[in-house]
Amino acid sequence: MGDIKRKRKLFSRPKKLFDRARMDEENILIKRYGLKNKREIWKAKTAVSKLRRRAKNLIGKDIAEQQVFFDKLNKMNMNITDISDVLALTEENLFERRLQTFLFKKKLANTVKAARQLIVHKNVLVDGHIVNIPSFVVTKELEDKISIKEKKVKEKVAPVEVKEEIKKEMEDGKNVKE
Repeated sequence: MGDIKRKRKLFSRPKKLFDRARMDEENILIKRYGLKNKREIWKAKTAVSKLRRRAKNLIGKDIAEQQVFFDKLNKMNMNITDISDVLALTEENLFERRLQTFLFKKKLANTVKAARQLIVHKNVLVDGHIVNIPSFVVTKELEDKISIKEKKVKEKVAPVEVKEEIKKEMEDGKNVKE
């Protein structure tokens, strides 16, 4: 029973929940990136702070160790060359790498909300696999492998033949309600 890990919270709430300036900024981000709720912004802020914390810890370490970290971030196409670039990262940099944003930018969806809808309804393929997570981080090599699932066209069924009697009644106007 000791093997079960407790699920931890992936974000921390703002200290001041009803701060008008912060709320307005978050509402702009929600509209621009088609986010579901503020929690997605708070998760991104936590992720960025973790990256920054890791970069600060790597300041005194050797260059090879730093380069491994930079390569991991550059795989996500963050264009990072040194620690100052990592410290300059924002939540928007992460939002730009989301699958939802990529669908909209590649014109596979008309709006970011429509992109989210396509993803959630399992109509998006990434490298041939169905992905139904809007916050899926698209790496550099997966950028060109995003597509919309083709819908199967059902064969048209021949229309049911209407009995001759019903046809005559309809022509005579007996079934017409006034």
